[in-house]
Amino acid sequence: MPLLAIDIISLVNAIDVFKATVKIIVMRYFVICLIFLGMVSCSSEDSNGSNPTVSISDVTIQEGSSNNKVSVNVRLSKASVESVTIFVETADGSAVADEDYLSLSRSVEFQPGSTSEDVEVDIIGDDFAELDEIFTVSIVNVSGANIGEGTATITITNDDGEIGALRIPETGYSTPEAYDGWDLIWSDEFEGTALDENFWTYEIGNGTWGWGNNELQYYRRDNTSIVDGHLVIEAKEEEFGGFNYTSSRLITRDKFEFQYGRVDIRAALPEGQGLWPALWMLGANFPQVGWPRCGEIDIMEITGDQPSKLLGTVHYSNPTGQRLLNEGSTQLPNGEKFSDEFHVFSLVWEEDRILFLLDDVQYHGISRAGLGGSNPYPFNDPFFFIFNVAVGGTLPGSPDATTMFPQRMIVDYVRVFQEN
Repeated sequence: MPLLAIDIISLVNAIDVFKATVKIIVMRYFVICLIFLGMVSCSSEDSNGSNPTVSISDVTIQEGSSNNKVSVNVRLSKASVESVTIFVETADGSAVADEDYLSLSRSVEFQPGSTSEDVEVDIIGDDFAELDEIFTVSIVNVSGANIGEGTATITITNDDGEIGALRIPETGYSTPEAYDGWDLIWSDEFEGTALDENFWTYEIGNGTWGWGNNELQYYRRDNTSIVDGHLVIEAKEEEFGGFNYTSSRLITRDKFEFQYGRVDIRAALPEGQGLWPALWMLGANFPQVGWPRCGEIDIMEITGDQPSKLLGTVHYSNPTGQRLLNEGSTQLPNGEKFSDEFHVFSLVWEEDRILFLLDDVQYHGISRAGLGGSNPYPFNDPFFFIFNVAVGGTLPGSPDATTMFPQRMIVDYVRVFQEN
């Protein structure tokens, strides 16, 4: 082959190699540009186009003895060019709405550029020693953002001393020591260091079929004490006499019995599922005629699962001895409880009529005519007092995991007046 032809072929081959090399370089450069442009685009979208993330943080607060507020911080991961609206709601844990805190359901708006807002929740304070309690604040909906950490746990820490420590209320309703036209015929102000057994007798044990109600407590002397001018009956969770709970039951039978008058009893009451405190009376002829023929007057009783509801009741029988009852009730306002402070439970007892009062306000009454003329009327005969705190039974049911022990009924005084 001629030399010129060989040179031409070599030149052509060299040109093809050069073109292939240039093509590879250009392709690599193009890919690098695409990657770079993509990174820039993603970075730009992240800083300017994507939604921020909204989160909420846990908070711990001391309960306090009066109402206060807890601030729960809600934050955005970055500022937004648009407004962001979130919706938050509270939910019960061991803390209960309207008892430990005020429930909340509201919206919160972040203005453009804002990254932090506070949500305030009202905490209901008291001076009862109790366990630490929790509830939650949750982001339930959002507009203009994504939800990150969407639930905050609010812990209310006890700051009222040792759980179970005796606390005698310093506030509450009182009645006078004298009334015009009435004589004080008997009272117990619970002074001194021990119960006055000239007037009171301890009933011991679990009675017959749990005092007729399948109750779970064993009544003991040891559960009664006199503290700073107050009678204290304490219900405990402890094993004794084959039972898992102890308490006290006091009666004045054969020591103080009376017929008609005004009764004032100032007391603060226990609370909790399975507790049944009562300030009541039985007809003095109970040993002879039995119950319900003797009659029963419940000046005060509550069940601990309804610590704001007071019952005033009479029990009696029809001619064949079957139990009948007539019951009235009243409720403390605004979630107040009979454990919070002292109240006065009163009875105005006249021939053929009985009125029930709470803090000098009548809420129930019965009359002989109202109970039916064909039924025996036992309420014109002498009666005696019974003070006790029952645990469990057909009424009010057994304690559960929410019931805290010990629980106490604290009586400041009992006074009996008769018209002069």
